[in-house]
Amino acid sequence: MKRPRGLRRPNFRIADSAQQIVGGFLLAGPFVVTEEVWVLAGGMNGLQAVLTACVVAAIGYAALYRADTGRDPDEEQEVVGIPVRFVSLMVVSFGSVAVLALLFDAPDTFLIEQGIAGVDLWLTTAKAVTVGAVFSVVGAATADSVF
Repeated sequence: MKRPRGLRRPNFRIADSAQQIVGGFLLAGPFVVTEEVWVLAGGMNGLQAVLTACVVAAIGYAALYRADTGRDPDEEQEVVGIPVRFVSLMVVSFGSVAVLALLFDAPDTFLIEQGIAGVDLWLTTAKAVTVGAVFSVVGAATADSVF
C-alpha cells in the first residue's frame, strides 16, 4: 500500500547520498580486509563477477523500492530512465568497497604478494569489489531507508 503523496519522503537529496555513504562504508570495511574475500575473488570467473554485480543491483532495488513501500521508482528523479537514488546506491555500493580497497592497499597485501600482477591484478580486484558490494549495498540501502 502506498502512502498518500503528502506523506511520502521528498525527492532524492544530497543528504540521502551521504546516508548511503555512511552505511556503505560501514559494512564494506570488514570485507575489504578479509583474505577469504580476495581468495574467493581470485577463483571467480568473469561471468560469476557479472552475476554477483547483478545480485547487488537486485538487492539494492528490492531494498529501495520493494521493502520500502513509501517509494515509487516511477515518481523519482531519473537519469536515462533510472532513478537517481538507485544510481547513487550503486555508485556508493561499489565505490565504497573500491575506495577502501585502495586506501588499505588490499590488492598489494592480498594479490601482489601472491604474485598476481598486471591485468589479473585489476580483474581480481574488480571481482573482490563485487563480492564486497553485496554487503555494502545492504548497509547503504538500510541507511537510506531508515534515516
